[in-house]
Amino acid sequence: MGALLEYGALLALVAAALLALAATLQRRGVRQGAPGRAGGDPALEARLAAADERAAAADRDAAVLVDLAGVGAVRVNSDLTVTAANDTAHRLMARRPGTMVGRGVLEAFTDHHVEAIARTALEAGSAVGEVVVRTEDGPSLLARARRTPSGDAWLVLEDVSELRRLQRIRTEFIDNLSHELRTPLTNVSLLAETLAADADSLPPKAAERVAKIEVETGHLVQMVNELLDLSRIESGIATVAVDDVDLGRLAIATAERIRLFAERQGVTLDVHAPETVPAVRGDRDRIGQALLNLLHNAVKFSPAGSVVSVRVTPNESEVVVAVQDRGQGIPRSALPRIFERFYKVDRARTRGAGGTGLGLSIARHIVEAHGGRIWAESEDGVGSTFSFAIPITGPDLAATPGG
Repeated sequence: MGALLEYGALLALVAAALLALAATLQRRGVRQGAPGRAGGDPALEARLAAADERAAAADRDAAVLVDLAGVGAVRVNSDLTVTAANDTAHRLMARRPGTMVGRGVLEAFTDHHVEAIARTALEAGSAVGEVVVRTEDGPSLLARARRTPSGDAWLVLEDVSELRRLQRIRTEFIDNLSHELRTPLTNVSLLAETLAADADSLPPKAAERVAKIEVETGHLVQMVNELLDLSRIESGIATVAVDDVDLGRLAIATAERIRLFAERQGVTLDVHAPETVPAVRGDRDRIGQALLNLLHNAVKFSPAGSVVSVRVTPNESEVVVAVQDRGQGIPRSALPRIFERFYKVDRARTRGAGGTGLGLSIARHIVEAHGGRIWAESEDGVGSTFSFAIPITGPDLAATPGG
């Protein structure tokens, strides 16, 4: 839905700009053909009046087109005064048509946040933010602003109230579902562990079935936890403890957390981190969760006897962490979608590996929430490398021991 809103707003603005440009060029062509008002030359005056009327008609057509796109369009000059606003903008702000023009942005919107967005766009070129109209049942508006070549700024308003309502419903549903599933799953898991502890006294087939119950219950618990984590991260309600984080130490500690699982899979973990790694600013537990997800995937899809490597490489502006495996690799066609939630590469290639398809999506959200980037490189049949980069805190912070 967000992509459709953005596309509609972009289409409306492009169409409006083209119509306005065509009218301006047409009017300019007429005026350039005349050195002046020609002392009241009736023919020339008629041509100029016709050009002005066509330009005004083009402006009205552009306004109608933007209204049909369902977005509010507001033009703001360098003095932060509203010079134009379509009917949709007035409706979204619960104002009578025409009452926003000539007012300052703060007076027209009664919101300091909107004024800050407009000011940032005039100074930096573009800005985006979300505001809530402070009226009864006021809508949530996504505001995008961009500076024009003339030095003014266009402010586009999109009503995202329904989208936010659906997001809240989804979050509440997943929270409730996770809560209802966790209790019985925990009980089943405990019972399976108890039976597994007495497996020596059970017939071989019964012991095998108990072991399978234990494994499958673990998968269900993992799925519920990942669903809840992803829901909270996407909704922005996940708790964050911001601190200086040494990714070298974190890589070593995370590898130790998963080493037992790797040994059971017959996979060796190899961590390379410099003695000193510049600190990054973020939540140590969340970044560790992202790295753990990448390591878990690498070990899970690696053949027995292979090595999974973790490399921490700082540069001038960021610290890069790369996890390399020697598994089957990922087809080139699947790489653009690999970080989508629930997406899995060809199931025939990963049969028996299990998983929810959420681990990489969670990692992407965590890394991007820290202002970083994440990507994957792979050669089919050779292996894959998953990397992420987190910006360095700043030059004023000293490098910390890497351990």
